[in-house]
Amino acid sequence: MLKLNGIYKTFNHNTVNEKRVINNLTLDLKKGDFVTVIGGNGAGKSTLLNLIAGVYPPDSGSISLDGEAITFLPEYKRAKYLGRVFQDPMMGTAANMEIQENLALAYRRGKRRGLRWGITNKEKQIYVDKLNNLGLGLESRMSTKVGLLSGGQRQALTLLMATLQQPKLLLLDEHTAALDPSTAERVLDLTQQIVAANNLTTLMVTHNMKQAIQYGNRLIMMYEGKIIFDVQGEEKSKLKVTDLLQKFEIVSQGSFANDRMLLS
Repeated sequence: MLKLNGIYKTFNHNTVNEKRVINNLTLDLKKGDFVTVIGGNGAGKSTLLNLIAGVYPPDSGSISLDGEAITFLPEYKRAKYLGRVFQDPMMGTAANMEIQENLALAYRRGKRRGLRWGITNKEKQIYVDKLNNLGLGLESRMSTKVGLLSGGQRQALTLLMATLQQPKLLLLDEHTAALDPSTAERVLDLTQQIVAANNLTTLMVTHNMKQAIQYGNRLIMMYEGKIIFDVQGEEKSKLKVTDLLQKFEIVSQGSFANDRMLLS
């Protein structure tokens, strides 16, 4: 479903701040893979997602999605294939619009639009059913402005919007990092339910090692723009946090001791 081959990305070329963020990275994802991505600060995790989403072009290498070359496809043209949820619950939704209006925008993504009635009764029923699956009571608040929702409610709504059209690839960029632990767990459970129900190919970046082990069928660890560890299936299910810590110790020589990842 996703193939990255020999990707390089350097920021601030030919300056004192030059930094190579992605270094000859190659990655293949099969349809239905739920891959958690873990790594220390500056490992290149979010840059990897931005390269896939088209926010930045790679310096070299190729990216293909479902057999189609998208290496230099503009971000707006990739949007109909991708779903994305960011760390900040304020992103991904329009605060001054109603819940149903936000869902309508997501529902019509990539479709032709004409001069017809805004939201049909048939569409409203679809939104009610989808919101009901979240178990947050939002199905009875369709006309509520999104800006009045809590962070967890808003992130759950963003997740629903990102998957409403069943994207070919779902990108989750630390989408529970700004939430309190209990709310984060609820959103993660919803994530797993939606991904499993729709067999979505998913990349989830996280700093939390327990989450990286608990969710998904595959785990990759990044360091200095490279994938240094790739594990899946039964081998992944047997991992412990101490195993990941040991891997980081070996490659970083202790340099991640004060990393935010440890606080997770």
